[in-house]
Amino acid sequence: MKKPTPFTRRVSRLAKGAVLALAASTLAAPVVSAQERDSFKLAWSIYAGWIPWLYIDESGIMKKWADKYDIEVEIVQINDYIESINQYTAGQFDGVVATSMDALSIPAAGGVDTTALIVGDYSNGNDGLVMKDSTNVADLKGQQVNLVELSVSHYLLARALDSVGLRERDVTVVNTGDADIVAAFNTSGVRNVVTWNPLLDDVASVPGANRVFDSSMIPGHIKDLTIVNTATLAANPALGKALTGAWFELMAVLGTDSEEGQKARAFLGEASGTDQAGYEAQLAGMQMFWQAADALAFIASPEAVEAMDSVREFSFDKGLLGEGAPSADFVGISFPNGVTLGDSANIRLRFDPSYMQMAADGAL
Repeated sequence: MKKPTPFTRRVSRLAKGAVLALAASTLAAPVVSAQERDSFKLAWSIYAGWIPWLYIDESGIMKKWADKYDIEVEIVQINDYIESINQYTAGQFDGVVATSMDALSIPAAGGVDTTALIVGDYSNGNDGLVMKDSTNVADLKGQQVNLVELSVSHYLLARALDSVGLRERDVTVVNTGDADIVAAFNTSGVRNVVTWNPLLDDVASVPGANRVFDSSMIPGHIKDLTIVNTATLAANPALGKALTGAWFELMAVLGTDSEEGQKARAFLGEASGTDQAGYEAQLAGMQMFWQAADALAFIASPEAVEAMDSVREFSFDKGLLGEGAPSADFVGISFPNGVTLGDSANIRLRFDPSYMQMAADGAL
């Protein structure tokens, strides 16, 4: 198996014209009801919170759950994260892994009604701001900050600046690819970077570096999801049951010290280009939902709604909802218990707890 670097996640960026063209073509297309089917495809890309799908596939867990519901589920690795979401949005996959920000800004903003089937985790320290020779975010005023523009790193910077009363206009953002950011920080001219693990640990180890703000200070804002097409799910509930059952079967052991849990972590560490200890270090920077009940409690909380409200405002401010979006309310987002953000007549991103509830109840 080809092993790409384990940090090819979270670049919430398409060329602006491509976003708008995709949205226009999607919204202009006639609405077609999804058909009942027995074969489905899920795309995933390398990141600690998503690579469990590889183990689910190769261990036979997915086949077991698919057989239970008399369907087939093909799990496909796509090395380009954004391309995987583009392909899902274009209808080439029935589901894909994505951050909540990217689920909103690409398929949902493009008119594809999308359901967050599984809320797997949120970043709890795996994303952070590192500064040289300073421990105060306020010292960023007038300085340059290197990061992947329009990614979750950009969002984290916005929240860090907000925490000390600054705005993005008070700094200069320098767009820097994730493959280049560690080398850049090792030069004298780059003083401040925002990135994610394992790059975050690398830059934080540079002499004089200080990790001054990270995602543990904004819990729940950077969520990792498995999303599926809403119409496909409605016509094929077996898909939702099989995917959710398979995911939480692995989660029940992945976070334990059992022999099976350690075997799975060792496998996933090697598959992501590190080892068991390296993979466990990445897990330590995440709030994993090992049990479906924990994911349910989180996504139904006021904190989860407030976090998504912040994400949608950022997405609108950066033009990620498209030129046709007059406000952050353009795309409706639904949560459990009847809570809705934005236009309730244009809901395109749904945090549907139904299948995770079945998992929690042992009803799958």
